Amino acid sequence: MEGPSLIDSFLDYIVVEKGLSENTRASYCRDLLRFKAYIDEKGAVLDAAAPSDISGHLKRLKDDGLSVRSYTRALIALRAFYKFLVKKGHVRLSPCTSIDIPKAQRKLPEFLKFEEVERLLSAPKPDAPLGSRDKAMLEVLYATGLRVSELVTLKLNDLSLQAGYLTAFGKGSKERIVPLGEAALIWLKRYLDEARPVILKKRQNKFLFVTARGTRMTRQNFWVIIKNAALIAGIDKRKIKPHIIRHSFATHLLEGGADLRLVQAMLGHADISTTQIYTHITNERLKNLHKSKHPRG
Repeated sequence: MEGPSLIDSFLDYIVVEKGLSENTRASYCRDLLRFKAYIDEKGAVLDAAAPSDISGHLKRLKDDGLSVRSYTRALIALRAFYKFLVKKGHVRLSPCTSIDIPKAQRKLPEFLKFEEVERLLSAPKPDAPLGSRDKAMLEVLYATGLRVSELVTLKLNDLSLQAGYLTAFGKGSKERIVPLGEAALIWLKRYLDEARPVILKKRQNKFLFVTARGTRMTRQNFWVIIKNAALIAGIDKRKIKPHIIRHSFATHLLEGGADLRLVQAMLGHADISTTQIYTHITNERLKNLHKSKHPRG
């Protein structure tokens, strides 16, 4: 079987038998066709590729300035392809077995200082209905560390105001209980009692946060709200990212001495190693503080 047929068979296999998405199929296709072009250039064939062909191709990708993420994806595609060829009996051994996937350096999440968060939360004008909504959204976000997608999909029946918590649905629809805190409760109740009925004008909506048109708040709507609040608060717009308040929530909790496992539960992380990235931030800040303040720093 020739190269293109091998690639087509593999791509059909990952969609039909492995259940991978069309997007994954498309990215694997690009990576494999790029490798085939490299192999053709050398006068070799796909089902007789050697480890040196794999490493040579990957070196070229690096030299071309491909990011670590793209480089890693290319290697994963090649590994999956040759595993398939071994399974189908087209090759005896995979040429990828001796090549390790590079460990990508995890970028530390950016966050706001506590005083910046205070300015951001104070930016909306709560006397107006939409300002009251924006204030409640920001307060809830900082009090709970929700993802923006979780915040905008909150429904009225996800709230337990008397008990002081909400139910969030994270990735994979995993349910978790998150405490709201006194300030968020105050502003949330004010929004529900005073602002939300005015915004809706007798229209019905099961979602907690609504737009001026009475529709559900979207991530894009909220992105405009947070950027405007940052502008009013005088916060550098380059700092404002979709998860900036979530990152600030986690960092401030850990700096205040919160248990890592509790922070993991509130953030809805399946693996504690994901939460541990925030300990690197707090450790780095302690080092910088020591260096700037200690006589022998």
